[in-house]
Amino acid sequence: MSNPSPSLKIGTPSRAWRSRADAWEFLGYALRQLASARHRESGLLSQIDRTLALLMSVEPYWAEPGVGAVVQLRQLIDDGEPQAALQLLGGLSNLPLASAGETVAVPRGEVVDEEVVDQPEPAERPRFEVVVVDAVDPDEAEALKNTMAAQRRPSDAFTYTVNVVPSYEDALVAVMLNPAIQSVVLRPGFALRSSHLLGSDLRRFLARHTPADLQDSRPIRRILGLADAISGLRPELDVYLVAGVSIESLAGSLTRKFRRIFRRQDHLDLHLSLLSGVAERYETPFFTALQEYSRRPASVFHALPISRGASVGSSPWIRDMADFYGTNLLLAETSATSGGLDSLLDPHGSIKRAQELAARAFGAQRTYFVTNGTSTANKIVHQSLLAPGDVVLVDRNCHKSHHYAFVLAGARVSYLDAYPLDKYAFYGAVPLASLKRRLLEYRRAGRLHEVKMVTLTNCTFDGVVYDVERVMEECLAIKPDLVFLWDEAWFAFARSHPVYRRRTGMAAAAALEASFHSPAYAARYAEQAAALHDPITGEPVDEDAWLNTRLIPDPAKARIRVYATQSTHKTLTSLRQGSMIHVFDQDFAASNQESFREAYMTHTSTSPNYQILASLDIGRRQVELEGFGLVQRQSDLAVSVAQAVARHPLLKKYFRVLTSRDLIGSIYRETGSSMPLRDGLAELEDAWQRDEFVIDPSRLTLDISKTGIDGDTFRHSYLMDDHGIQVNKTSRNTVLFMTNIGTSRSSVAYLIEVLVKLAESFENPHPAARQRTLPASSDAPRPTPPLPDFSTFAARFRVDDACEDGDIRAAYFESYKPDSTVYLSAAEVAAAVATGQEVVSAGFVTPYPPGFPILVPGQVITRQTLEFMDALDTREIHGFDHDRGYRVFVEPVSFSAAGVAAVAAVAS
Repeated sequence: MSNPSPSLKIGTPSRAWRSRADAWEFLGYALRQLASARHRESGLLSQIDRTLALLMSVEPYWAEPGVGAVVQLRQLIDDGEPQAALQLLGGLSNLPLASAGETVAVPRGEVVDEEVVDQPEPAERPRFEVVVVDAVDPDEAEALKNTMAAQRRPSDAFTYTVNVVPSYEDALVAVMLNPAIQSVVLRPGFALRSSHLLGSDLRRFLARHTPADLQDSRPIRRILGLADAISGLRPELDVYLVAGVSIESLAGSLTRKFRRIFRRQDHLDLHLSLLSGVAERYETPFFTALQEYSRRPASVFHALPISRGASVGSSPWIRDMADFYGTNLLLAETSATSGGLDSLLDPHGSIKRAQELAARAFGAQRTYFVTNGTSTANKIVHQSLLAPGDVVLVDRNCHKSHHYAFVLAGARVSYLDAYPLDKYAFYGAVPLASLKRRLLEYRRAGRLHEVKMVTLTNCTFDGVVYDVERVMEECLAIKPDLVFLWDEAWFAFARSHPVYRRRTGMAAAAALEASFHSPAYAARYAEQAAALHDPITGEPVDEDAWLNTRLIPDPAKARIRVYATQSTHKTLTSLRQGSMIHVFDQDFAASNQESFREAYMTHTSTSPNYQILASLDIGRRQVELEGFGLVQRQSDLAVSVAQAVARHPLLKKYFRVLTSRDLIGSIYRETGSSMPLRDGLAELEDAWQRDEFVIDPSRLTLDISKTGIDGDTFRHSYLMDDHGIQVNKTSRNTVLFMTNIGTSRSSVAYLIEVLVKLAESFENPHPAARQRTLPASSDAPRPTPPLPDFSTFAARFRVDDACEDGDIRAAYFESYKPDSTVYLSAAEVAAAVATGQEVVSAGFVTPYPPGFPILVPGQVITRQTLEFMDALDTREIHGFDHDRGYRVFVEPVSFSAAGVAAVAAVAS
């Protein structure tokens, strides 16, 4: 036996999925090299030693392969037995290989011979891990694992393995590192601190989630604290308590903390409960009902000839539809609402249950499925809440569906301007100071009672994320009955990550509800209210004090009325147009239930797509069972792209990933990290707790200024046409890349490879290459005009000059009147504006993407708007006729037929 290698130690990292997989894969490669007797140099052995040290830092938090396997491998290597180590490695279960889970795509132009494709093996039972928290010796831990393994039965729907960790801190590390954990079992004997060497980032993160006074607290308080901490980090997990004595006395008081309480001897009941808890999250009521329906024989004497493939299978002309889509899709296509199915418009069975499960998954009080996108979801929410004359404060750059919803509802719209990023030709988000200032303007004008609602996009298309809780808190301090709609079309995934979650509408609503029940919060409000009101008259003091104070509302008066709309299909698993409406509204039953039902009926098809509904059900299951791991991976992969661009000498010559410092002004940031997730989980959490705005780490805005190519051309010609890379949004000098839960490591590698190829082509252009608009060495790309703020509504659509709202519905329908509008070219509008004439837009003008209007009905057109429109590189602009120009109101009089001719003469 050789002497053991020196014990190198590595601190446990705060994110380990990729480094752990790479380590196991490298270990297999290195052992094969050692076993071949061709590579025994010290360099390879030192690499193996470092790899084993890394695995020793993370495997304590996995049941399989686990730290025991690492110890055995190290011993065999130290003993000079690489072949035995290789055999041991080959027999280990559940190795996290770096290539695992990657989908192998068929290269373009290649045809798969279906006759030689092996039939898939029957799917294995889903596997998960259970972590038991208790300070027991290794023999007792092994006995516990064996006892639980002995409870398994062939009929179990799932299989699991047990890991034991000894401390409060180790339990938190385990649930943060190991996404396979679905259940946590607490036993009273656990310690507080971890004995493992933890990385500095992980230590900082743990410090935020471990109360300093727990060391000397009673065991029950430590148990309850850990249960709360685990639920705060990963609320989807089932938490159980195994108590030694007197569980009857504990059961009544701890029911809400734990799924169930057991005695130490209740191994079979614990086993069945572990399976039952996962089964509840695995349940997909509507998807299961649809599968069962499709397997039944049936005859259709109703609508839908395609149902059960009847009009397809017997046709010699359209059989290829069945060949392409498969028979299951056709068998599941039906208009039936019975036979185990349900009605979306009046759910009482499987759809109702599926929506209840979605509400649980996303932290809502109730959830509604929508099968024609978040555009419809937004219209439903607005129509249910807004009546003609109600004022809504809204980000001017929100999706066009909101603006059309205001037309339908008859609301008066008060547009808020986001901070501009002129250098990159897109907007950020609406500063909280702007929101407060607008509310105070309405209070000063005596019209605050008219303001019903605030609508904001979170996160924005470009990844700017609000501090949702703070926004609602401060706005409710000025008007306590405001309703909030958070358009989370691009943020549905955030619920699955403990840091991102706090900036979602549902999580923020729950946090406010908890705060409002706190006596300490009420005392803070009373102290602040005394400072912000005149002690004699009780009237508010000057507005500057309100603007410069972090406001808190009166918890006795403030109402928590929060709605969130999510495009499930954009960032989670769902078929296209699958969306959800989440509701956290304490006044819903009394104030909005009936109007919501009517709005839902108005906008929801009586023939909803059952496949979309089933995919929403499946997507919810995935969120609850693997959402945490998938979201963690998508963010880490985005960071790896950013790091590759920053480090590669050729890539950084032509490209730059914009950071928080580029996209968020310093006045909105208390923290200093330019890319928090790159700097660690603790840094990320710090920024997301303190900064007014943060950037979604899975969004990468690539500055392409130095390539000399405009964003639209780069997107279509260079990325999509030449390399098959699809992106959605560009500006004149940026391209937006997004990772999602389906992004693989191989696709990220391909993107980096393509960027390198493009940079090489810019460096050494082929004679036949496309001509760029400026040399690569130039640091001064063609400047873009400043982004235009919302100008104003024309006077006839406004109530007064004191407040900014306008009657968008009146403007919209005025354009229906005969001879009320006329088309003017861009040059003609510019000429009229230059001479001081007021030109008023008669419709929406919306570049797509990103899908928000540059002009709305009734808005005065300005020179800044025209200059920005002229510089746009977006091919698709809704509401703008490239041949005829802008549609504007004939009024004022200068736009009569004679007036148009005169303007045309000036323009020429």
